[in-house]
Amino acid sequence: MAMQIELIPQGTRVEANGNGAKVDISASQTRTFLCELVITDQIEQESIDVSIWGSADGENWVGKPILKLPQRFYRGETRMVLDLTARPEVKFIRAGWELFRWGRVAPTPMFVIGLGLQEVPAMTRPVPAPKAAVS
Repeated sequence: MAMQIELIPQGTRVEANGNGAKVDISASQTRTFLCELVITDQIEQESIDVSIWGSADGENWVGKPILKLPQRFYRGETRMVLDLTARPEVKFIRAGWELFRWGRVAPTPMFVIGLGLQEVPAMTRPVPAPKAAVS
């Protein structure tokens, strides 16, 4: 059965940089996930960067994210594919987010977000056809 993961539960209000809970993905059959970030509320003059981090043991996280979603400013949905087939060492994942605020209104940034992952069939990479011999 395909894994369904909530890295950030829908309706989570974030007002500061942070990380979500770690999730064990070692039981994944395909190691390929469709990620969907949903922003349902925000205030003006702010942005959010959401990323996914990987770990072999659930304690030590790699130095940079394994997937970084595009920076967002407004409500809406963003989808990306996380393909871990070439990263067999990654057994745990978690979400991280960074908020940026500018302007004179409320000094604290605020977003209401959710990040869900749905396991999908593995992505196949095309194999180049052999070049024909030239006579």
